[in-house]
Amino acid sequence: MKKRRLWFRLIKRGLIGLLVIVIGLGLFFQTSYAQKLFYPYPYRPIVEKYAVQYGVDPFLVIAVIRAESNFMPQSQSHKGAQGLMQLMPDTAEWIAKSKGDKSFTLEDLKDPEKNIQYGTWYLASLQKEFNNTTLVLAAYNGGRGHVQEWIKTQQLDIDHLRVEDIPFQETRKYVQRVLFYYPKYKALYSTGLQG
Repeated sequence: MKKRRLWFRLIKRGLIGLLVIVIGLGLFFQTSYAQKLFYPYPYRPIVEKYAVQYGVDPFLVIAVIRAESNFMPQSQSHKGAQGLMQLMPDTAEWIAKSKGDKSFTLEDLKDPEKNIQYGTWYLASLQKEFNNTTLVLAAYNGGRGHVQEWIKTQQLDIDHLRVEDIPFQETRKYVQRVLFYYPKYKALYSTGLQG
């Protein structure tokens, strides 16, 4: 009988201890410090430098980087997109020509600074054209020509735009991912925005 009570007390203490640990971990993971472990902001000075220069929300840029490459500068997609912001070589060459950057080479796409500069510039050019974050992201992933066509053929109603209406599944999922990360970065890092 004494052994049974002893086991009962040990189990009870163990369960209480486990409950305390679970509650403690739950509280810890609700802190911004813990959340920043899940939503890191590498390359922050570079992102903010070009975001300010080109008039793009830095949290949108970092959300794009997170969705595109998960912060790996040597990333390359099966379609050939490269670097942190997964720029296609022909898009990067067009950006270099538009910017008058005669020194640009495709190897520069692996350089975080050049990739972020070009990717942010491209986001800014899409913002000027579409003036809507969902359309900008759809064009960044699926191509501006496709988005123009979707609007022209009324596959996308810009007055009642819904992510679910994006015709390409890959682009639709991409936009959903970026729009998931974007407010998280904004909430975690907006108070410490560098400038």
